[in-house]
Amino acid sequence: MTAAAASVRGRAWVGDAPLFAPVDLVLHPGGWTCLLGPSGVGKSTILRLIAGMETGARFEGEVTRNRPVALMAQDSGLIPWLDVTGNVTLGARLRGTLRASASSQHADGQPGQEADPTARAVALIEAVGLTDRAHHLPANLSGGQRQRVALARTLFEDRPLVLLDEPFSALDARTRAQMQDLAARLLDTRTVLLVTHDPAEAARLGDRILLLRETGLTDWPIASPRPKAAARPYDAPEVLSLQADLMRGMMA
Repeated sequence: MTAAAASVRGRAWVGDAPLFAPVDLVLHPGGWTCLLGPSGVGKSTILRLIAGMETGARFEGEVTRNRPVALMAQDSGLIPWLDVTGNVTLGARLRGTLRASASSQHADGQPGQEADPTARAVALIEAVGLTDRAHHLPANLSGGQRQRVALARTLFEDRPLVLLDEPFSALDARTRAQMQDLAARLLDTRTVLLVTHDPAEAARLGDRILLLRETGLTDWPIASPRPKAAARPYDAPEVLSLQADLMRGMMA
């Protein structure tokens, strides 16, 4: 049996107030898991536990992670004095590995970790549609373009487990849908955990949807599989039906 990519088992408090009831969350390798729920129920805390980051909460339980992880947050977190290329290659710059090495590629055609980092950055910047902005500073980019840079940086780290903490929630509806489509295509070969409070986003992207409420965690049934390397159409009847079901679940 293939080992889980990550798991969280336990409960958490903020001070003396319960944050979430006992949960048993297991991320299996491959596909998108959407962790959906209203604000304040501990979704981001669970994600930060998996990432090994400080949460500000008291957690009692067990966390495992069996894959290297990359994190993309709601704030793009771009360094203002670095251009697009500099921000995409930030991890390599900090590690001192921004130099040419033997070229390699994954079987899916994406540049691999051993490839020339600069060439990998160029390929990823092209993949997110920002080749003509490669030398622009973040201040000269739109919100959607900054999130595209953040997505390219996440891919540049070449981690098999990708954690997304409401990365598109601050974008307008049109740009958000475009970013969902782009992320679904570019992260197709990864194991993805997306934290979201938006039923429509979960309905478009989830191969598996976990609904977190004050009472605990529910594995929500999904009638139709997601197309390979794509988000479900936002106006498909099954997507609208799932969105409505999830909204009712959040209100219950």
